[in-house]
Amino acid sequence: MLARLKAFMTRIEAGGAPAAAPKNELATTVAVLLARAATLDGSFEAEERAVVADHLCNRFAVSRDEINRTLDEAVTSADEMVDLYGLTRTVKDRLDEDGRIELMEVLWEVVYADGELHDYEAQLMRRLSGLLYVTDRESGEARKRALAKLGLEVS
Repeated sequence: MLARLKAFMTRIEAGGAPAAAPKNELATTVAVLLARAATLDGSFEAEERAVVADHLCNRFAVSRDEINRTLDEAVTSADEMVDLYGLTRTVKDRLDEDGRIELMEVLWEVVYADGELHDYEAQLMRRLSGLLYVTDRESGEARKRALAKLGLEVS
């Protein structure tokens, strides 16, 4: 999976992945987006890592060992990435509306995994919502579901 991640990131930097990206590229894209959300506050806590790994294992039927080997590389790639458009285009083109809303919910879980929402995380979530064509209302509802899953107070 590391080789696929590197090839994928090279293609994104060269102008983006094709609209018909295979499933493994979708998994890689989601891994990088989740890693980006998880590290935006300056750390990648165990809680955040668990949410990311659980989602990737469940959604893409990837083994926990493979996820653990890949997450560090995804974090490095996410930290170096400036342009979200190429990543979100792959997700937008490959997932239906329900899938994109589900991804927003997982992203909310990741940013709230440490119990608080930082300014940079809030800004990222607003940007991702627009780039993924998820309405503010749908994103807000996804946020509330994520907070409820985490046992945090909905405000």
